[in-house]
Amino acid sequence: MAVGGAFAADITGAGATFPFPMYAKWAEAYKKETGTGLNYQSIGSSGGIRQIRAKTVAFGATDAPVSGADLDKDGMVQFPAIIGGTVPVINLDGFKPGELRVTGPVLAEIFLGKIAKWNDAKLSALNPGKTLPDQSITVIHRADGSGTTFNWTDYLSVVSKEWADSVGKGAAVKWPAASSVGGKGNEGVAANVTRVKGAVGYVEYAYVKKNNMNFLQLQNADGKYVSPDDATFAAAAASADWFSVPGMGISMVNAKGANSWPVSTASFILMYKDPADKAQSAEVLKFFDWAFKNGKGMAAELDYVPLPDSLTAEIRSKVWSQIKK
Repeated sequence: MAVGGAFAADITGAGATFPFPMYAKWAEAYKKETGTGLNYQSIGSSGGIRQIRAKTVAFGATDAPVSGADLDKDGMVQFPAIIGGTVPVINLDGFKPGELRVTGPVLAEIFLGKIAKWNDAKLSALNPGKTLPDQSITVIHRADGSGTTFNWTDYLSVVSKEWADSVGKGAAVKWPAASSVGGKGNEGVAANVTRVKGAVGYVEYAYVKKNNMNFLQLQNADGKYVSPDDATFAAAAASADWFSVPGMGISMVNAKGANSWPVSTASFILMYKDPADKAQSAEVLKFFDWAFKNGKGMAAELDYVPLPDSLTAEIRSKVWSQIKK
């Protein structure tokens, strides 16, 4: 039921855990300013798509973009809200964050289970002068359907033909490493990596910062080793051609550029063109309009990358204009 007048109903949304720290921060500031709250369930991208299709929320959130054909079939629009990066995190004593390096193909071999020890010759060759322990590697992955997994497996598919052929990309995949352990949400993966000695996993960078996690430097498409932060995510996003794909659902993995972080992604919002609850839908657009204008500094604090003003202006004119008021 829509509540009119001064009693604005709280906005409901569900989906991706990747942008959750950002949406929570925006929501807190927005409520202080407007009195309207955001009830966002951080349940994973696949859950967010299910909830918006079931019409139980005013918007769905996903890091695995929905195809143009499916958007048309569902009568939905899709637009990016924030850019961030997925990061390989490890639990290995004696090394500082970013001290150890890895290439995409070697990372794929770790997640394939072909490299099962930290002192494997291929890892040692990438880290001369470092004494890597004779310790088993435990692969921690998402247990739920996840856009972070889609982004991660999209990257591994680009850098490893064997990964592409045997596992592929998706919001959920069959994890091949014998040591694989699942965790629910970015939160669950971060908790498991922190708990399991010798673990490797993948989480959005805000979770790395929040949990003071150790991460690997990653070699990018230009052959440079880079660390994850808002500058390297922004470098990856710089050449994005957003309207080249229906629903703006572009892939930014392995982006060219000396400073580009190779596993950068946008997180997307799904809404109906003809919403059942037009008042709620209008409140969602007000919230994101406010966040695009006022939320840039908050995004930078958490090392997400806010969308440039030129792009948000295009989202308003080309995407939001399709939503019935």
